[in-house]
Amino acid sequence: MNTANPLLSQPAEIRARFAELRQAGKRHKDAAESLGLTEGMAIAAHVGAHDNLIKATPLRAQWLEILQGVQACGPVLALTRNESTVHEKTGVYNKVSGSAAMGLALDPDIDLRLFFTKWHAGFAVFEPAASAANPPSQSLQFYDAQGIAVHKIFVRDASDRAAFNALVERFADANAAPVQYRAAEAKPAIAADSSIDAAALAADWGAMKDTHDFFGLLKKHAVERQQSFRLMNGQFSQPLPLNTVRTLLDEAAMDETSIMVFVGSAGCIQIHSGPVRRIEPMVTPTAQWINVLDAGFNLHLREDMVAHVWAVQKPTSDGIVTSVEVFDHTGELMVMFFGSRKPGTPELQTWRELVARLPREAATAAA
Repeated sequence: MNTANPLLSQPAEIRARFAELRQAGKRHKDAAESLGLTEGMAIAAHVGAHDNLIKATPLRAQWLEILQGVQACGPVLALTRNESTVHEKTGVYNKVSGSAAMGLALDPDIDLRLFFTKWHAGFAVFEPAASAANPPSQSLQFYDAQGIAVHKIFVRDASDRAAFNALVERFADANAAPVQYRAAEAKPAIAADSSIDAAALAADWGAMKDTHDFFGLLKKHAVERQQSFRLMNGQFSQPLPLNTVRTLLDEAAMDETSIMVFVGSAGCIQIHSGPVRRIEPMVTPTAQWINVLDAGFNLHLREDMVAHVWAVQKPTSDGIVTSVEVFDHTGELMVMFFGSRKPGTPELQTWRELVARLPREAATAAA
């Protein structure tokens, strides 16, 4: 979005037009983009005294402490999304730990990897429900330097609203300066395949002892993630058809295979571990979705944005770990699927068999 948008100097105009779009049924992100803004820009316009129904309270940049304080609110909805995929989990923010740079939440329900260096602004957002008979929407919303949401937390019926209000009061920044967002930096260029020592990459790949070693592997060889899959195609990776996500979810639901679903933003990776049951496709005039609609876990993925899917094998000290990784047309990682497992235990055989029987014949390698 254009940080030079003239609307940015007119918060009252943003609020008025945003309200109209909300009344027309647009979600926050879509309403902001209709105005040529990022969502964080639109929310920032709702800070301070005004007559609009949506109110935004800026929060102090004590991200870890805020998330630790959410535990007192009881069950809440955690939401992490990227451009194509939304991951929603309901649970309690237990076992939140970390530093100013990174953090973890290690609860069976709220399982997060947090990268606070990407967190630029946070707000408590209040919005009345469309019907006066329903309670208002209350949330904590966190944005990166471009105003893209990195993580959100929503109050639910079982939440302790008094504890939530106390948390907001505790971390509200009454003296906050207006949030300044900036344009995104250009992505670094991907090296030519011919410049990568594929034999050395394969040797180091085969010597991995932990899936977390993979990030260091990519950095060591200056290779982009999908590029590494291309170079290791037939050895450690294999392309899959574009409809694989639907097939995978249907198979997992049918077999009751416990899976792990990773969806990440720039500042958070959110994980579901467990079975999936209700798999529902949905087609709208502008999008094609595949959804998981289970109690406590929802996934919404834009099937029409899938450009590449890969089955990937990573050696570990516990044996091979298999993932299915899905990318959009810009090369961004949409979602990753694994079989449920804990460190020190082998991969589920039922998951390995599920991936093995996914169709291959319609696949084409990434360009």
